[in-house]
Amino acid sequence: MAAAIKVRTDYTSADLRRFSRRCEDADQVRRLLAVAHILDGGSRSEAAKIAGVTLQIVRDWVLRFNEGGPEGLATRKAPGRASILNDEQRARLAEQVEAGPIPAAHGVVRWRLADLAQWVWDEFRLSITRQTLGRELRAMGYRKLSARPRHRGQKPEDIDIFKKKFAARLAQIKRGLRKGTQVELWWQDEARIGQQTKLTRRWARRGTRPSAPKDQRRSSVWIFGAICPAEGKAAGIVMPKCNSQAMSMHLEEIAFHVAPGAHAVVLLDQAGWHGSAELVVPSNITLMPLPPRCPELNPVENVWQFMRDNWLSNRIFGSYEDIVDHCCHAWNKLADQPWRIMTLGLRRWAHGF
Repeated sequence: MAAAIKVRTDYTSADLRRFSRRCEDADQVRRLLAVAHILDGGSRSEAAKIAGVTLQIVRDWVLRFNEGGPEGLATRKAPGRASILNDEQRARLAEQVEAGPIPAAHGVVRWRLADLAQWVWDEFRLSITRQTLGRELRAMGYRKLSARPRHRGQKPEDIDIFKKKFAARLAQIKRGLRKGTQVELWWQDEARIGQQTKLTRRWARRGTRPSAPKDQRRSSVWIFGAICPAEGKAAGIVMPKCNSQAMSMHLEEIAFHVAPGAHAVVLLDQAGWHGSAELVVPSNITLMPLPPRCPELNPVENVWQFMRDNWLSNRIFGSYEDIVDHCCHAWNKLADQPWRIMTLGLRRWAHGF
C-alpha cells in the first residue's frame, strides 16, 4: 500500500476550525474539518467517514490543501469544455464581423451564424456549430441589432473632424460672450408623428409572429424637440408643418428654458429651415450646424427612437387632435424625467472635456 501523503504543518487544526467558522461555503467547511481531523492525528479513513466521501477524495483534498492552504479547499467552478477558438482567432473573427461580408465573395449582404461558421472553417479549418458560435459572439460583446439608415453621401471623416474641432469651436463662441457667461449645450431636431405608427419589437413565444394595430390614414404632426443633457432640460413644441416660422417659434421656446444670464449653443442639422434667411434667432442662442448627412451625432435621434418605441407606437390615433394630444403628453413626460434626458443625450466627446 502506498504511503499516505504528508499534510503541511504550517496550519494547525485549530487554525482550520477558526477558518471554517468564518467560511460561508458549506462544502469548503466540510473539507476543512476533514483535514483538521487528520492534523489532530486521526486516520484518513475516519476523515473520509466524517465527510461522507471516499479515501481518494480525501487524498485529493490533502493535495489541494498542501498547494493552496485553506483557500485551496474552496469550491471551484467546473472549467467546462475548452473553447474551440483561441484569442487570436477571436480577434480575426471580430475583424470579420466589423468589416461585414463582401457580397461578391461571400454571397450575402449581412452575416448569419451559418456564414460565419463557414468562414471559420475556410480560415482555420475548425468545425463549429451555429449555437457555439453564437455563444462566442455574445461573450465577445456582439448582439444582433437593427441597423440604422446611413446616407450614401456621408463622409465618415466629417464626424471625426467635427468631434476633434468641437472644443475649439465652443471656446471661440465663449470668447465672444461676456466674461463669466454660462454656456448650455442644446441639441435640436424634428420628428414627424402620424397615424401610420411604427411597429416595434415585443416579447413573444419563439416561432410566433405577434401582431399590432396599424393605421393606413396619413394625418401627422411635427414635434420640434431640443434637449440640454448636462442640465436634464427639454424644450419642445408640436406644429402642423415644418418650416422657418415653426423653427423660429421653437427657438423662442428653447430661449425661454435657458437659464437667466446663460447662453445656449444649439447643435442642429443643416435642414433648409435651420439656415433660412427668415429664421429669427434669439439673442441668447448661437446655432452650430452639424456636418451634413451625420444624424448619429445628434442625441435627439435617440430621444425620438425611445419615444416611438415606448410611447408613440403600436397604437391607433383617431384624429389629428388625438395625435397632437399624444405627442404633447409624450414630450411632457420626457421633460419630467431629467435623468432620462441625461441618459439618452450625454456624449463624452461633447461633455467630457
